[in-house]
This record gives sequence, C-alpha cells and structure tokens, in this order.
Amino acid sequence: QVQLAESGGGLVQAGGSLRLSCAVSGRLLSSHVMNWFRQVPGKEREFVAAIRWGYGTSVYADSVKGRFTVSRSKAENTAYLQMNSLKLEDAALYYCATGSTDIGSPSTAPYWGQGTQVTVSS
Repeated sequence: QVQLAESGGGLVQAGGSLRLSCAVSGRLLSSHVMNWFRQVPGKEREFVAAIRWGYGTSVYADSVKGRFTVSRSKAENTAYLQMNSLKLEDAALYYCATGSTDIGSPSTAPYWGQGTQVTVSS
C-alpha cells in the first residue's frame, strides 16, 4: 500500500516561488510515474508535470514549461514540484498521484495525496 502526503502550499505573490513536496509511504516501482495535477473549483483536474520514479525523466504541461521543475529523491522517497514565476492562473489545489506507468492520466493513478492549496495574489 502506498500513501502520499503533499505539503508546501501557501499564499504567494505573483512572480514568487513555492516548492511542493509529496512524501511517499511505501515502495514505488522504477516504472511508476509520479504525476502532479491541479484543480480549481468548477474545472477538471489538469495535468501539471510528471517524473518517472526510476529514471527521473520528466514531462511538463505547456502552461508550466520553463517555470516549474519536477524532481524526486529516491533516498528520501519524496517528489518535489518547484514552482517559479507563479501566475494568478497557477492558483489551485495541487495533488500528487502515482501507482501507474501513465503520464498525465488521473483515472489510472490509484494513489493520491490529499492536496495542498496554492494561492497566488496580485
């Protein structure tokens, strides 16, 4: 059984930075993908970024490319999402999700964190 716990959300001014963490309890396979999604009320969950747990290769949504960096520490069993140059439209509830080899597919990830809120002020 895998459990995920996000942290690091908060209130930041536009242009600022935050680093989200996703602590993993349990063991992930090298082939597993750690996805980051975000959601605002009334909208569908949106893919943000993903990283393959074993190889460390990453993928980004066009909306965050060049501003966000996803990483993971296998030693710490933790994934990170470094968010720079934050925009008003980045405000959302951010989730990490894993347990499959799929990138960007919320329906196939069996394990989810509880979410951490990111608020961006002007």
